[in-house]
Amino acid sequence: MHPQAPAHPVLKAIAGWPRWAHGLGAAFAGAFSATGFAPTETVAAPIVGVAALLLLLAARPNGFLTGFLFGWAHFGVGLTWIATAFTYQAAMPPVMGWVAVVGLAAFLALYPAAAAYAARRLTAQIVPLALLFAGLFMLTEMLRGILFGGFPWNPLGAPWLQLPGVAALAAFVGSIGLSGLIILSAGGLAALLAGRGQAARWALVAVFPLLLGVQAFPRPAPTPVSGPTLLLVQPNIRQSEKQAPGGIQRSIEQLIALTGQGFAAHPQAAAAIWPEAAIEYPLEDDADLRRAVSEFLPPKALLLSGGVALERDAGGQVTGARNSLYALDSSGAILARFDKARLVPGGEFLPLRWLAEPLGLSRVVPGSLDFLPGPGPQTLHLPGLPPLGPAICYEIIFPGEVVDAADRPGWIITISNDAWFGPTGPPQHHAQARLRAIEEGLPVVRVTPTGITSLIGPRGAVVQQLPAHKAAVLAVALPAPLPSTVFARLGLAAPGLLALLLVALGLLVHRKKT
Repeated sequence: MHPQAPAHPVLKAIAGWPRWAHGLGAAFAGAFSATGFAPTETVAAPIVGVAALLLLLAARPNGFLTGFLFGWAHFGVGLTWIATAFTYQAAMPPVMGWVAVVGLAAFLALYPAAAAYAARRLTAQIVPLALLFAGLFMLTEMLRGILFGGFPWNPLGAPWLQLPGVAALAAFVGSIGLSGLIILSAGGLAALLAGRGQAARWALVAVFPLLLGVQAFPRPAPTPVSGPTLLLVQPNIRQSEKQAPGGIQRSIEQLIALTGQGFAAHPQAAAAIWPEAAIEYPLEDDADLRRAVSEFLPPKALLLSGGVALERDAGGQVTGARNSLYALDSSGAILARFDKARLVPGGEFLPLRWLAEPLGLSRVVPGSLDFLPGPGPQTLHLPGLPPLGPAICYEIIFPGEVVDAADRPGWIITISNDAWFGPTGPPQHHAQARLRAIEEGLPVVRVTPTGITSLIGPRGAVVQQLPAHKAAVLAVALPAPLPSTVFARLGLAAPGLLALLLVALGLLVHRKKT
């Protein structure tokens, strides 16, 4: 069943386009909507892009292809940073990075294509189409973060971060709910251009002005400082420098020197935090190394650092590695270790190795030893620090999966190595850390080797931040967390319920129009 497009002049004109122009329009709309993501961060871009997509869907019944072309361009523009990562390895030619971008974007495009197909099968009327597409898109965006290991990078609602009052709604419906609000706002624009009917049309048109009204509400005061001082250490070691001969040792020396300067200026600091994989030697096996990297600490201070742990079988043979966060005291003793659970396919492990290696494919990260996953979200209780929830790099992009709900921490620490990802990857990654702060109502401390290193408040605002590509230490005082949010209590059930409500409304409006 493919309902016929309504006889609106705008839709009749679009329906008269040749197929190539229709497809090109969908791709252009997808590419333009992606400019809403960091670093450009234009809030209007996804609203205009999705409005164009809705008009194209209403004009013709080929919803799957239209949604696919939109998604392919949308994800392709947003994921160009992946190609940069391939320039730091020698196992495959750099051009494979662009193959990865195109291939991954095509795979991810299947999700909006499915939502567009289902919505267009049910109706061609702009208002119910927008409601149905918003709800179905939210459901497919949830699936994008779950199926095949998940890859929820760049949720469509991320540009709302430019409007903090609207972004605050993520505390109730999460970043996926914000994506639905983008589509409803786009539906209002499409209904204004080519809608029919009265009440339902104007209700949809009113969505964006209402959101601007929410944005106009007075913002709550920042939460008071309640935690200790932390030193966020950004060594400004580029990936090419670290991979050069002696680069790892020079990186550690730079981190030690900067941290010593930080404690000299802030002797009361409770901990220094180093980036992901700052120490690429197995710390459990080397007591001398542990003492060397912690001997500059004041007596009660801690070092929280990214590192690598090795797993061995009963015979002592190394069977795998773990991407870990270590907590060391001033004697070099390991107080705690958190192992990353969400591993990057093609980066930390090679999927289908038996097939990939004969085809000449390899991991982007050097080495043939795959990393092993950890147990998932945990809360670490360390002396002198509020309970903390670690998330290493990739893990921070998964809504509802960064905090142990049974043992809620007072803050989130996320360490990353964004030196791999060029100029667009780090700000997009940082935006998702801000979304997790809003969803959980917790401050987030983020540390990377080249930027973006920052303190994010529990409402998602950037409290302090180091400039990118600058070697420096940022001393921050932890703000107090907020009470547990609706999203923190319900998780993905919150946007899931909103999505089902929008689908039900779309079906109801469609029935009344037919």
